[in-house]
Amino acid sequence: MRSDVVKKGATRCAHRSLFNALGFGPEDLQKPLIGVCNSFNEVIPGHMGLKEITEAAKLGVAAAGGTPLEFPAIGVCDGIAMGHTGMKYSLASRELIADSIEAVAMASGFDGLVLIPNCDKVVPGMLMAAARLNIPAVVVSGGPMLPGRYQGRDISVSQSFEAAGKFAAGQMSEAEMADLEAHACPGCGSCAGLFTANTMNSLTEALGMGLPGNGTIPAAYSGARRLLAKRAGAVVMELIKKDIKPRDIMTREAFENAITVDMGIGGSSNTVLHLTAIAHEVGIELPAMLFDEISRRTPYIAKLSPAGKHHMTDLNEAGGISAVMGELSRKNLIHLEAQTVTGKVRERIQDAKVLNREVIHSVEEPYRKEGGLAILSGNLAPDYAVVKASAVAEDMLVYEGKAKCYNSEESACDAIMQGEIHDGDVVVIRYEGPKGGPGMQEMLNPTAVITGMGLKVGLITDGRFSGASQGACIGHISPEAMAGGPIALIEDGDIISIDIPNRKLELKVSDEELARRRAAWQQPEPKIKHGYLARYAKMTTSASTGAIVQ
Repeated sequence: MRSDVVKKGATRCAHRSLFNALGFGPEDLQKPLIGVCNSFNEVIPGHMGLKEITEAAKLGVAAAGGTPLEFPAIGVCDGIAMGHTGMKYSLASRELIADSIEAVAMASGFDGLVLIPNCDKVVPGMLMAAARLNIPAVVVSGGPMLPGRYQGRDISVSQSFEAAGKFAAGQMSEAEMADLEAHACPGCGSCAGLFTANTMNSLTEALGMGLPGNGTIPAAYSGARRLLAKRAGAVVMELIKKDIKPRDIMTREAFENAITVDMGIGGSSNTVLHLTAIAHEVGIELPAMLFDEISRRTPYIAKLSPAGKHHMTDLNEAGGISAVMGELSRKNLIHLEAQTVTGKVRERIQDAKVLNREVIHSVEEPYRKEGGLAILSGNLAPDYAVVKASAVAEDMLVYEGKAKCYNSEESACDAIMQGEIHDGDVVVIRYEGPKGGPGMQEMLNPTAVITGMGLKVGLITDGRFSGASQGACIGHISPEAMAGGPIALIEDGDIISIDIPNRKLELKVSDEELARRRAAWQQPEPKIKHGYLARYAKMTTSASTGAIVQ
């Protein structure tokens, strides 16, 4: 066993003494040592229930003949971090999570891992660690939040963000806003719509690293979540016996399955960053155009919040991710022989059924014939840009407008709230990329306020968007402004052309004028010069390569 390095032989006498201090005797050390990484904290609603999930996973490990050893991981709540300096730490925390798990697992000699995340960067951070370490591992999350109820309809945290715009536009009173915010999040779990956390938990299933139900069983269904966690604990022991490791599961075919499901359900645009970064850890390149190729051939069959009225609990009741994969497989879009933690994909989905055709459409009658994300390019995005096309209104898929430029999210949001943005504009938020932010802030505040105010505008950025964002919001523009990308050269009043069906993002300025502006451009001073983010800014790569740290 791999753990023999910390428990076998005369030279490990002191090691056994330390395990003895922890209450582990010789009979415990004869078993595989399983690290159980618990990202519980009292800051993230999605992580509040993870103590219970962890205890269930440890029971599953012990019942299957292993010795579970719990250790922690950090987590940032994107919703609470949104709109201030804290959001700069969100994406950057992904690397800290992966690095810290690597450190503990290598130092402790674990034979296997049960990884317990729930929200945003924690899920990809843990998958990156699993890929890097390549020891048997399974992921089990805490589950999505139930939607809130307000004035007879289901809502989630995205309506709380939009309420700020409605309030600013005089469409909602302060009392109404307070009433809505009291009902939007009725209990713990990852926020109820198909935002980044729930997208990544669902793609963990599609990737093969989680059990069926991992992405959709609500956190409030505590019995079902505990049972899932116990099974995950048992599964890691089977993986050890069969010597099945993450790189046996996270193959090119598995990533294509995950991207296909992402397109079929209209997931968060952040998945382009995260899947690319996870694939990098196993030595697989996922070029941006692969996402677009898969999107072109994948029908959009599940329209969930923020694009539609349904939430994760509706998807769960309709059959979950297994039903989505089963439906997409009818068009030969799924690699059925791909390995998962519980066998082949074919075995996993053979009995899956769509139980509600209002939630999961057929491949013959999808919401749209193409998938949820689109990859754009042009003179404004020589590498690439990404848009959640499924959340863009039909009349905004092709759009031209005058640029209004802001060098930070905060200044853009202030301008929107003060009524400086009007129909026909394109809001440009730059110097918010991986290096420029630093940390590539999510732009939910400005997008939600724009939605709440009912403005018909485009928004482009070298930063990124929350999975809760909707509208003609184009992010990940690469190269970023801090690297001298064309987005740094836009001036107020320039015409910007957005053509999502034809995958074009163009700045209607002559090459000669752009060359003149480039010659005059000077890189600004870093926004943050000390601490972790200063180091991150120096080491991170472009969004086009997953914003990984090298």
